[in-house]
Amino acid sequence: MSTNVPTPSLGIMKKQQGERKFQLSRHAPSEDLAFFIRHYWLVSWDLTGQAPYTQHVIPNPCVNLVVEPGKSAIYGPGREKFGQYLEGKGWVFGVKFKPGGFYPFVKQPVSTVLERPIGIDEVFPFDVRELEREIWAATDTEAQIAIVEQMIREKLPAKDDQVALVNEMVERIGEDHEITKVEMLCERYGIHIRSLQRLFDQYVGVSPKWAIRIARIQHAAETVDLSRAHDWSKLSMDLGYHDQAHFIKDFKSIVGQTPEAYAKKD
Repeated sequence: MSTNVPTPSLGIMKKQQGERKFQLSRHAPSEDLAFFIRHYWLVSWDLTGQAPYTQHVIPNPCVNLVVEPGKSAIYGPGREKFGQYLEGKGWVFGVKFKPGGFYPFVKQPVSTVLERPIGIDEVFPFDVRELEREIWAATDTEAQIAIVEQMIREKLPAKDDQVALVNEMVERIGEDHEITKVEMLCERYGIHIRSLQRLFDQYVGVSPKWAIRIARIQHAAETVDLSRAHDWSKLSMDLGYHDQAHFIKDFKSIVGQTPEAYAKKD
């Protein structure tokens, strides 16, 4: 149940630098929950005697259930990078739902349900403070996962074919850099653009155009993080941009700085 899965950055900016400040592990869900859940993640840190550290993350089209002392909630896809402030000693446990995987639990358009963080107890029959205490008291990660999975199973919905379709679409967007426009996705799946937009609004909470855009920027940031030399023209072409200026504009709108500035920043 808790076998570690590979840890690509998945939007974690400057991951190698951050891992000197915190520990991250990801774990696969049990088979009966894998239709809805991508993985569990656990971040812990001990910066005792050190300066605080902010880890920035590029958003992705997934809903996350986050358990953190005094801050537990369910969060939808963001619109721009966000920062996790790490200070002293602490931990965060998360459930990353697959794209579309959270909708069957609420049966409301994810775009409207998650305009703000919502309480875990608004969706799952569990006292939030008790959940935090149980996760903290658990002896290991497997025990933590078992607690969360028991809670989720009490509200487990029937499988929804649209979840599988949406998840396949988002995976294809991430893997196929030739998909640069919503119309291309429509053509691949034989679906009208309005129908696709409604599907994403209901199940994912963001537009397919945003999902395409964010996948390209995630890939760009990870490429920059893993390389010493940078050819911005080639990278923009590899990501399907027609010109470098458009790529730089998109990158800056999400990351907050140009690719060149991001590459130089410590």
